[in-house]
Amino acid sequence: MVSPVSETTLRPAGALDGWAGRFAELPDSVTLLAEPFHAMVDVRTADPAALEGLVGAPLPGPNAWSGGERVTAIWLGPDEWLLTSPFLAPVELEAAARATGATVVDVSAQRTTIRLRGAHARDVLETGCAIDLHPRSFGVGSAAVTLLGQAGIVLLGLGPSDYRILARSSFAAYLAEWLLDAATEWR
Repeated sequence: MVSPVSETTLRPAGALDGWAGRFAELPDSVTLLAEPFHAMVDVRTADPAALEGLVGAPLPGPNAWSGGERVTAIWLGPDEWLLTSPFLAPVELEAAARATGATVVDVSAQRTTIRLRGAHARDVLETGCAIDLHPRSFGVGSAAVTLLGQAGIVLLGLGPSDYRILARSSFAAYLAEWLLDAATEWR
């Protein structure tokens, strides 16, 4: 007889768990970090104001993201946002979003979150991303659904040399290898 596994014995694992050693080999001018698991829900609503209490900030418009202390909202389309939180469990984020009357789908297992920062972070991205990443065009609060080295990503501008990359988990190892290779110029 197989004993049941309780939810308390399971921990969400990221697709890049175990990569910290390779990321640590990079110089200070390019820092990569696989961020801890983030709950993510795709939300569609005709009443964006109803979600603002959950997010803790006004919902972003096109090509932008916003967030409060616990939840980030990323604009994906005219009535669609991706809500993320490293603080809430997926079931909690989904239930809170659903309570606003929105249509909600838990996509937490779909993406891995990578943080890229440092003096040459933008240079690394520019080797494989076709969008203008100059801070006047892609600054703090900017977001884009784009390609990076042939992998589909959601890119968030956190600062002039600070980015958050949301990549499909199935492409995470490929993207990590691509980023490490692209950063070799600054070793």
